[in-house]
Amino acid sequence: PEGTGAGGRSVAAPSVIVPVHNSECWLDECLKSVWEQDFKQTMELSVFNDASKDSSAEIIAKWKMKLEDAGVPVIIGSNNSSQPRGVGFAKNQAVIQSSGAYLCFLDSDDVMMPQRVRLQYEAAIQHPNSIVGCQVRREPPMSTERYTRWINNLTEEQLLTQVFTSHGPTVIMPTWFCSREWFYHVGKFDEGGKGVPEDLLFFYKHIQKGGEVVRVNHCLLLYRYHPQAATHSVLEETIWNHRVRFLEDRVLSSWTSFTIWNAGKQGKKLYRSLSPANRKKVTAFCDVDEKKITRGFYTFEESEERPKPKIPICHFREATPPFIICVKLVSSLSCMYKISKCSL
Repeated sequence: PEGTGAGGRSVAAPSVIVPVHNSECWLDECLKSVWEQDFKQTMELSVFNDASKDSSAEIIAKWKMKLEDAGVPVIIGSNNSSQPRGVGFAKNQAVIQSSGAYLCFLDSDDVMMPQRVRLQYEAAIQHPNSIVGCQVRREPPMSTERYTRWINNLTEEQLLTQVFTSHGPTVIMPTWFCSREWFYHVGKFDEGGKGVPEDLLFFYKHIQKGGEVVRVNHCLLLYRYHPQAATHSVLEETIWNHRVRFLEDRVLSSWTSFTIWNAGKQGKKLYRSLSPANRKKVTAFCDVDEKKITRGFYTFEESEERPKPKIPICHFREATPPFIICVKLVSSLSCMYKISKCSL
């Protein structure tokens, strides 16, 4: 995994990829955690400063000296315009300017445990077509408690089967570690800027190209929750629409018919969000609620078809598989999908 790059310089095994925008509050701790890694081979730090207006540049310069004194090369790039280009752009630029055969992504507000690079590097070598994640510790400790439990406790099988949930990628972006070759095979991050879920879009492309999802079952990252986090700029409806399109491409494209298990708000929202072709594949809604079943059918009032489509509502025991089970999770703002082809 090591060799010689452009200009004859040594190519690191992993590059730690850090996009930065106005991160002065957290950047010292973040870069100190790079300095404290127990990884014994060559590694480098690649930082891209995306139009920060605070003292981020000075903090980066200070740590460049410390890290290079410790034998860790530091590459710094920057967008010096008045406006940031966004997280996807900053990550891509940090990757482009780096040389490592593997990429260790680190958000500028998070902190790595000393063994992170070493353990994920070992896992990535064994799984070359994978995104390798890890368990996390949330800061503050009680923020997003259910979400954190979900991140840390998914089984190996669930890392792939729960890719349709409202929580997003089953290994969260700040924990990602993958090979450079695979990253470029998937095709880099979307650079649409603020409001674009670049991590979710990349994750979906990764799955569609046959990528694996692996998690190192050690807590290797302090994962901060705070109001300035970029994730808060992504609208719930944007996430929903991307998930529905992924569901259609990944699953429904090969089904001729199916039943939506949930005749309530979430099931109906899913039906309305489907493409016209996939709405025609819905044979029924099913439920256990007698009031919903007694209504007999759901009328799609927004349809321009005449007569308007009427979808039967039946008891789940009378329903025909396959099913899309659409349930609202207590900890989330929208529903998850579970795909089932089994009869009950």
